[in-house]
Amino acid sequence: MRNIEAVFFDLDGTLLDREASLGKFIEAQYGRFQSELSVIGKQVYKDRFIELDARGYVWKDKVYSQLLQEFSIASLTWEELLEDYLMNFKHSCTGFNHLHEVLWELKQMNLKLGIISNGKVNFQKDNIKALGIEEYFETILISEAVGLRKPDSRIFRKGIETVGVSASGSIFVGDHPENDVAASKCAGMIGIWKRDDYWHSAEADFIISELEELLKIIGKGAENHD
Repeated sequence: MRNIEAVFFDLDGTLLDREASLGKFIEAQYGRFQSELSVIGKQVYKDRFIELDARGYVWKDKVYSQLLQEFSIASLTWEELLEDYLMNFKHSCTGFNHLHEVLWELKQMNLKLGIISNGKVNFQKDNIKALGIEEYFETILISEAVGLRKPDSRIFRKGIETVGVSASGSIFVGDHPENDVAASKCAGMIGIWKRDDYWHSAEADFIISELEELLKIIGKGAENHD
């Protein structure tokens, strides 16, 4: 394996446990709007929200519009629910196991760290702050701010250039086989797939199930390089 200079991460589904976070948020939102949403059972609301959300690939204005229409709720607007989502999702943010410990260990290896994420700037930054991990990263690139979205290889190259490392010495870790793994490999990086049961497989250089497995991969690479 090549000598490693930097590790870049996707956010949702890689550092942020989006499934757990979304579940917590929906339950809290249902509680805040219980009088208006009482025509729907909490579990029905939760299940339908998750289905319409399509793992975050459908923006919430459409999700809420569809929910209100399906359940004939006139006492709320999708704008009110969206505002609540934007303001309060961060309070439900949950990181994957050993998130802080792994990032701390990577910094002890003198590696440069970055996040490359699709999404809205303020929303994603709020979530990163909520996880308490902002201080670990030299760069955080969010698609709305840079005008590029994964799987466009240019967003990966921009991250590499920003921290001053080589593509061949950079790892990208993500949960999406195409947007994260294949796209980062196209940019010349080492692509690591953080396994997600929604996808059957990924053409990755390495596959991990837990973040701490990164430490062994990088350690072994350093030994081989020496």
